[in-house]
Amino acid sequence: MDRLDAMHLFVRIVDLASFTKAADELKLPRASASLALQQLEARLGVRLLNRTTRHVSPTLDGQAYYGRCQQILQDVGEAEELFRASQLKPRGKLRVDLQGTQALRFVLPFLGDFHARYPDIELEIGLGDRLVDLVREGIDCVLRSGEPKDSSMVGRRVALLAQVTCASRSYLARRGVPTTLEEFARHDAVNYAGSGGRILPFDFIVDGQTRSLTLRGPVTVNSAAAYSVCCLAGLGFVQMPRYAIAAELASGELVEVLPDWRPAPMPVSVLYPHARQLSSRVRVFVDWIAERMAVAS
Repeated sequence: MDRLDAMHLFVRIVDLASFTKAADELKLPRASASLALQQLEARLGVRLLNRTTRHVSPTLDGQAYYGRCQQILQDVGEAEELFRASQLKPRGKLRVDLQGTQALRFVLPFLGDFHARYPDIELEIGLGDRLVDLVREGIDCVLRSGEPKDSSMVGRRVALLAQVTCASRSYLARRGVPTTLEEFARHDAVNYAGSGGRILPFDFIVDGQTRSLTLRGPVTVNSAAAYSVCCLAGLGFVQMPRYAIAAELASGELVEVLPDWRPAPMPVSVLYPHARQLSSRVRVFVDWIAERMAVAS
């Protein structure tokens, strides 16, 4: 194993806190990975990892070496991409993580177009609403709603999604239709728990200012799909992108309320680590996602 391969192996062991996971990801026998790390430590003359039967973590020397390895591997990758991108079509595996309802509406039905354009890219797609650690999990980019908060990520906004406040026809027949924010505050909600378990408030734009209200509710969910299903079940109000419930609004199963004070549009961004920003695979996928999501804005 050459030095760059050994550095890459060491970085993935630290990222994943596991010899076995790193070896599996790199398609190496675990014994080969262990031997390669022993040879690396012998060459450097220091111990890089603390090993127990259940856990692997870097020593102080290992932490310092990890930082240098990350920079070296990033520089090498960027240099290769600069020269290869103009000569070769993007190729290789691209790992992405997408919010489920957005993927089903704007991405997955059109992957045939992406594959036709870039037949040498192999996509590995994860779906969900959870907060992922891109570096530790080896993910190249994610599609997420809301304002990006991680300054270590590069972000590109690809859409602004119109939002509505609504409840089911059965709920409104039972509880009445609120016409003011004061009346709305006395209703039930299907509450949505964001990252960290924080309940997201209902936002309304009133005279150019945002007013936020948190309602009581019989159920709290952390999935966009569950959010709309619970609303249809008559459990209370939700506030979500119009595209996700357009059919239910058109049929009258769901009814929008307080349309004069709609919330601000929801931003949607593609996020990726700085180390991935010159990857031709990431660049073409981000451009394609932006093209697809443009129809949503």
